[in-house]
Amino acid sequence: MEKRLQEAQLYKEKGNQRYREGKYRDAVSRYHRALLQLRGLDPSLPSPIPNLGPQGPVLTPEQENILHTTQTDCYNNLAACLLQMEPVNYERVKEYSQKVLERQPDNAKALYRAGVAFYHLQDYDQAQHYLLAAVNRQPKGKQHYVPSGSITLQQAYTPSPLSSPSERHCKALFFKFLFQDCN
Repeated sequence: MEKRLQEAQLYKEKGNQRYREGKYRDAVSRYHRALLQLRGLDPSLPSPIPNLGPQGPVLTPEQENILHTTQTDCYNNLAACLLQMEPVNYERVKEYSQKVLERQPDNAKALYRAGVAFYHLQDYDQAQHYLLAAVNRQPKGKQHYVPSGSITLQQAYTPSPLSSPSERHCKALFFKFLFQDCN
């Protein structure tokens, strides 16, 4: 059990390195491998085969914290990678971001990524909800990256006759999140 936790952390670190190198597909592979190492260790998830043997290993509070932190980091990092890859799979970005938010409801990066995903999936009400939450929770003075495939400045400020008020508000929130307190 301890070995699997360590291997998962190692895969996550390798994924982080690949991400920094711009090797997003390889990073995704490493994050998935980390999550596979953790499969079956999470006591909050049901056993894949119910009523057959023990329900899973008993983790110490420290091990459970490592497990949940590693899972959450991997899902957050997977969403970040997917936003950098072409074509962007916004359904997956949404799914991974929501997994992060189940454990960390105030995670500004996950809120932002969920908002971007909902925006591109044309669910502007949900996008507005997540982007507004991200704006309110982002660390002060922090500049955020603009992932490829996201809204450009020109798109945000070019009026479109087809844009709904909700869509325009999402664009405004998107840029407020990106450029608030940036000097």
